[in-house]
Amino acid sequence: MLIVKVVKPLVSTNRIPDFEHKHLQVVLDGSTKKVAVDAVGAKPGDWVICVSSSAAREAAGSKSYPSDLTIVGIIDHWEPDPPKTSAPSPSPSPSNPQGGKPS
Repeated sequence: MLIVKVVKPLVSTNRIPDFEHKHLQVVLDGSTKKVAVDAVGAKPGDWVICVSSSAAREAAGSKSYPSDLTIVGIIDHWEPDPPKTSAPSPSPSPSNPQGGKPS
């Protein structure tokens, strides 16, 4: 399962028949945008739980459904971890242009 944020709905009126009329959402997984079938009615800004692979197809309605990511729950409260910052690089030691021992 994944925790992702809903960015916006995705409208696709010309689809294969197996896709039926399920709602699609653009979700953000880290810095990657993905498309998920929305089985629960999520709105932009919602943090949601998604399942993938065969669980996504089954959650969307059938094992033959053409989905590899499905929203299965809306999270009531979620505070994501703050972004990781790179550790500061160590400052260079003062050089000794004389080539001898520092005093």
